[in-house]
Amino acid sequence: MFPRERYSSDDGLKPLEPVSSVMTPESGQNPGRVVEPTSSPEHQPADRVVVSYPADLSDWGRFQVEKRSFRAFLRKTRERARSGDVWEEFVGVGCCGNTLDVPLRVERVDGGSLIDEETEISYDVREACGLEGSWRVQSEGGPNRA
Repeated sequence: MFPRERYSSDDGLKPLEPVSSVMTPESGQNPGRVVEPTSSPEHQPADRVVVSYPADLSDWGRFQVEKRSFRAFLRKTRERARSGDVWEEFVGVGCCGNTLDVPLRVERVDGGSLIDEETEISYDVREACGLEGSWRVQSEGGPNRA
């Protein structure tokens, strides 16, 4: 049941010998390398997220997107951002009840990828994409999409 070396010849217990090595979480695996689970950019908050909208977004659409309340909306509804992500966002309803959805694209993320209440949201303008976001969205002469 017990290893024979733990007993002396007179069947008495031998004293334990002190252990000379110290165990650490990384012992024997990757000496000298300590990785904190929260040091990954996936687990760090973003300092700044640069989002672009198309050049053909109307002045009214730009006004809606660049409002403080819309930036706060993005911070609350988006958990993380990665360069190249595209977010189709409802921007508002005009006076005639037609909606304007804008494809926002993440151009750059400074810091980690998590979006929190302190993440700065800034905008850039990219090439036009055929977005019909002027007054025509709200008129009979506008697009006939179902």
